[in-house]
This record gives sequence, C-alpha cells and structure tokens, in this order.
Amino acid sequence: MQTYTVETSGICPKGISFAIDDGKIYDIKFFGGCPGNTAAIAKLLQGTDAKRVVEMLKGNDCGGKGTSCADQLARGVEQALSQISTTPLA
Repeated sequence: MQTYTVETSGICPKGISFAIDDGKIYDIKFFGGCPGNTAAIAKLLQGTDAKRVVEMLKGNDCGGKGTSCADQLARGVEQALSQISTTPLA
C-alpha cells in the first residue's frame, strides 16, 4: 500500500495523507481543519475507488475560496493516480 502526503493551499488543513491500494483509497488523514467534517470525509471515502473520489469531489468549493478540503483531497488523489500510472512495472 502506497501512502501519499499532499501540502494543501487555500484551506484550513495544512496537509492531507492517504493511501491507495489496488485502486482504492484508505487511511485518509487531514492535518488541521474542522475535525468533524474531515473525519466524516475520511470515513465516507474509506475503500472507495480512487478515480471515483476525484470525480465526486474535484471542484467542490468552500465559501467562495475556489477550493475546499474535499477538492484538495481530490487533487491530491488525482496527482497520486498520475504517478501510479506513469510508474513502470518491475
């Protein structure tokens, strides 16, 4: 299981970590932000297809910031998926 950490921009949490295994997302952790909302996001998405996470959450806005905790997670997952798809198989 590969773990990723993303530095965020424009939201309360300073970073987000998550793991992707067999195309599914696990162990989502937000560093800062509203604990109730970020914990709910993490629980709801546990075991969800990573591509589906990007489709559902990318572009979600919080109070006119142009981004949100969910959007930043989606962007990080999208970046991780692009790294996975460009990694040559051994």
